[in-house]
Amino acid sequence: MPVNFQLTVDCADPDLLARFWAAALDYVLAPPPDGHESWDAFYRSVGVPEEELGGGNDRIVDPRGEGPMLWFQVVPETKQVKNRFHLDVNASGGRSHPLDVRRERIDAAVDRLVDLGATRVRTSFDGEADHYAVAMLDPEGNEFDVF
Repeated sequence: MPVNFQLTVDCADPDLLARFWAAALDYVLAPPPDGHESWDAFYRSVGVPEEELGGGNDRIVDPRGEGPMLWFQVVPETKQVKNRFHLDVNASGGRSHPLDVRRERIDAAVDRLVDLGATRVRTSFDGEADHYAVAMLDPEGNEFDVF
């Protein structure tokens, strides 16, 4: 039986990352619980201190119900070192497609993500190994790959 889970990302600006990753993953902003106008209103109702509130949207969900929820949690410290965990965004459609088609799809996705606020770091290309991917940073510097 599959385990249902939520992925939590520590950050300084949850609204920024929620909007970026919703667009990057074709997710949507998660609506707050019934009876609350926002997630912060819900958090206040359960006693979360004001200094721990994010001031905006902080959750995204897969509208198809297939992927995990992502929660962008405000933390006081900034990112210090390379992530030990990162997302791989599959934009290519998989190895059943020719490398040139996958590369074109990846490059288009990378361009779109750069327009959303990501930074392109490096490209990995090995024609003999049938591999093409782009390493990127989200708007807060978290590493991820597009393949």
